[in-house]
Amino acid sequence: MPIDVRRALTAAPRSAAVTWDATDVQLYHLGIGAGVPATDPAELRYTLESRLHALPAFATVAGARSGVISALSAPGVDVDLAAVLHGGQRLDLHRPVPVSGRAVTTSRVTAVYDKGRAALVVLRSETADGDGPLWTSEAEVYVRGEGGFGGERGPARPTAAPDRAPDRTVERPVREDQALLYRLSGDRNPLHADPEFARRAGFDRPVLHGLCTYGMTLKAVVDTVLGGDVTRVRAYHARFTGVVYPGETLRVRIWDATDRPDRAATDRPDRTGTGTGTGAGIRVAVTVAERGDAPVLSGTVGEPDGPATT
Repeated sequence: MPIDVRRALTAAPRSAAVTWDATDVQLYHLGIGAGVPATDPAELRYTLESRLHALPAFATVAGARSGVISALSAPGVDVDLAAVLHGGQRLDLHRPVPVSGRAVTTSRVTAVYDKGRAALVVLRSETADGDGPLWTSEAEVYVRGEGGFGGERGPARPTAAPDRAPDRTVERPVREDQALLYRLSGDRNPLHADPEFARRAGFDRPVLHGLCTYGMTLKAVVDTVLGGDVTRVRAYHARFTGVVYPGETLRVRIWDATDRPDRAATDRPDRTGTGTGTGAGIRVAVTVAERGDAPVLSGTVGEPDGPATT
């Protein structure tokens, strides 16, 4: 059934209570590959309740809510799940994510862009607790076969990495059961578990959640660039440029412009995503090592003095 663009854009915002606790945070961290080696003090911050902190990307699943699934349940959006791909995720943190909490998330579709062969649905969510705003997120969802309705194409967002060698390159293995574990945090799309459904969607086998790659990438940045301090992350915006299969290896290239004032302005993306701003930021480009560095994610991580965008 086609997307009813007018209904989707004019529908009233929807609010829902969300709650989470330390167990939810620990499960999410395990779902993005934390805990290896199991006794490493740096990993215990992700797995042991007495030392626990929440990786900011946990906000994308807090309360077992998925932005993709929420977008597909919005008024006016009634589509075949096999035609859906997660195109991008934007997250702005107003405060560090607590390891347990109660909050209210208010969401609405803010745009439906016509990409020709697909429609791009943008769902914006604001989450706040009794002390005020916690985070703002946007999920960008491609729905194949729903374009061509004559709407706006939407802004272009370049994905090119800085024109120099990365400051760091790290590799993160994806377990064979990674998607099966990650989906327990809320996104039960069968694309990530059911081989028959994956083939119907055009893939040889189930694919990893884009948000799992998203979380694994942020963890790599926090652990290698930010000294393990999750509170230094104030923004994390990424585009998904390809798929990852469980069992593959993520190669994460990192360009750090947070502590080098002599670095070129092209390293420091501005809020339009053109890569010509002055705010410090960390750029990332993720590829799959086993498939000739096939690109799967590009994005930026912003600190308090200069949130960056893709």
